[in-house]
Amino acid sequence: MTADAAVNIHSTAVVLGTKGFLFVGPSGAGKTATALSCMADARRAGLFSALVADDQVFISVTNGRVIARRPASIAGLAEIRGAGIVTIETIPVAVMDFAILPIKSPFGPRLPPENEVFSLPSGDFLPLLRLPVLEGLNSLDNLRRLLPPNAEF
Repeated sequence: MTADAAVNIHSTAVVLGTKGFLFVGPSGAGKTATALSCMADARRAGLFSALVADDQVFISVTNGRVIARRPASIAGLAEIRGAGIVTIETIPVAVMDFAILPIKSPFGPRLPPENEVFSLPSGDFLPLLRLPVLEGLNSLDNLRRLLPPNAEF
């Protein structure tokens, strides 16, 4: 896949601190809600956070890095399931470092497979982290615990 050969992926892309996260999973899995929760937690912690795109993300690979771009038609928009479309500030493009799969406990497996990855249509991949989604949990704190030691925000 070249920089010009972007693929539209059903996902939500955000930046938290200095890292890019691609929230993946089936429709209704909680991608947007979890991403927005992480963004709010990051801002409360004094970290930069921004939405790149919600629902549809153009993904390309340039120099071995996964790049997420927002489609112009949905710039500044996010869908909050059950509430509708809301306006939110976005950035046009960001490097993605990890894929996040929201897991609604207790329905997910107790332990994820080791070295799990999210495969892109190009054959490239992102390390995949399964993030438990439970009311009352700080999503950003849980995400911090799941990141490898050298991957701080």
